Amino acid sequence: MSTTGRRAGTFCLLLIVALAVQATRVQVFRSDSLDHNSANQRLTIQRYAEPRGNILVGPDPVTGSVPTGGRYDYKRTYTDGSQYAAVTGYSSQTYGNTQLEGIEDALLTGTDNRLAGWAVWDEIARKQNPGGDVYTTIDKAAQQAATRGLGSQKGAVVAIEPATGRILALASTPSYDPGSFAGSSTADQDAWNKLRADTDQPMLNRALRQIYPPGSTFKVVTAAAALSAGVVSDPGAGTGAPYPYILPGTTTELVNDTSACDRPDLSLDTAMVYSCNSVMGYLGVRVGLGRMVSMAENFGFNDPRLDIPVRAARSNFDTKMNDSQVALSSIGQFDTAATPLVMAMVAAGVANNGKVMYPQLVDKLARSDGSTVQLMKPVTYKQALTPEVAAQVRQLMTDVVENGTGRNARISGATVGGKTGTAQHGVDNTGVPYAWFISWAGPSGSGGVPPVAVAVVIADSSATDVTGGGLAAPIAKSVMQAVLGKG
Repeated sequence: MSTTGRRAGTFCLLLIVALAVQATRVQVFRSDSLDHNSANQRLTIQRYAEPRGNILVGPDPVTGSVPTGGRYDYKRTYTDGSQYAAVTGYSSQTYGNTQLEGIEDALLTGTDNRLAGWAVWDEIARKQNPGGDVYTTIDKAAQQAATRGLGSQKGAVVAIEPATGRILALASTPSYDPGSFAGSSTADQDAWNKLRADTDQPMLNRALRQIYPPGSTFKVVTAAAALSAGVVSDPGAGTGAPYPYILPGTTTELVNDTSACDRPDLSLDTAMVYSCNSVMGYLGVRVGLGRMVSMAENFGFNDPRLDIPVRAARSNFDTKMNDSQVALSSIGQFDTAATPLVMAMVAAGVANNGKVMYPQLVDKLARSDGSTVQLMKPVTYKQALTPEVAAQVRQLMTDVVENGTGRNARISGATVGGKTGTAQHGVDNTGVPYAWFISWAGPSGSGGVPPVAVAVVIADSSATDVTGGGLAAPIAKSVMQAVLGKG
């Protein structure tokens, strides 16, 4: 063979080797990045080639899938979409997935390895299994009562089963219909743009992702800390709180909202019934910053990874404050801020003999044939209080409903404990106050753990009586009645 022929053969061999190397690099080492490249539509087309699994409330799906006749074979549909949007989130061909639709996307699309009969073969064959189903913990009647009670107001409701942490209601208003932008048409894009431009922020999950000053509902945490620390041993005896109470290191008086509080040496019970700022601020300072922080964190404050499995915003109780700031924080003001989820955990922990359970939004994950993939079990978050202290705080909350600011939450044939809150905010407190109510309820005389605890916040209302007792307590009552079967 001539020199020219050998050179040509060597060159061709090098070309073949180079092509093989490039093919290997593309098909093996870059396959994942190419699969997920935004310009690659194959995976997007594939994910919508089959109906998506469902999210269920009780035995009933609140989601579905319909054929489109377009490039993407199926798109998501929602039953009572605005009622359950805070639970489901959305699944959109254009804008992706959020909340349960996002967290459990692999299961719902059928790509979760746990759905496969033989995962290795399915991967080789690129077989897409039928989408699995997500069974939520939501109680339909409680969810309906929550959304009906909130109406057109800005606000949120979270209801929890104290013994297990199961979330029975999760509502945020104003809401939106996730089905309005589930596809990829111009109409879907218009619906999305309209929602995003809405100044009322209907797509904000106020139950999980928004924090508010909790106002006097935080006094439940302060009372628990005072009793746990031994600062108060008898809730019916005088606390030694002075009147007026001057914030430490200042000349500023911590004022009360009612003259019933304007006396020295009031008991803790009286201070809770009438929601006395001066007494509770004084007790918070006596408990001290460290023990106040510890008690707040027992109920979920300062936890940046509170997943239900959807991630909740971090509720805040400052860890560095002077005594005057501790006093204000102990009545739910200063920089103290909480999600409705965490305030529901406060009520639930008190109801459950001081044991705070990890909140759960999902009961089980299942295959399309109904067989179980994963069954969720109750998990203890923290033992916040001893059973003895929890019993004392429950009595304080019962007295608030029977004799104080929470009368609007009374339910015939039930024992109800609660705490109202009206939190000031805005420049010089000029904003419309946040109206809060946290509570729990159980059948009278049952002696067991109450089956429901609720937190309600109204963030903006045109009502003339913007108070926790006037606005939020009736909503909590209706949710508790739904769970108790007294609606």
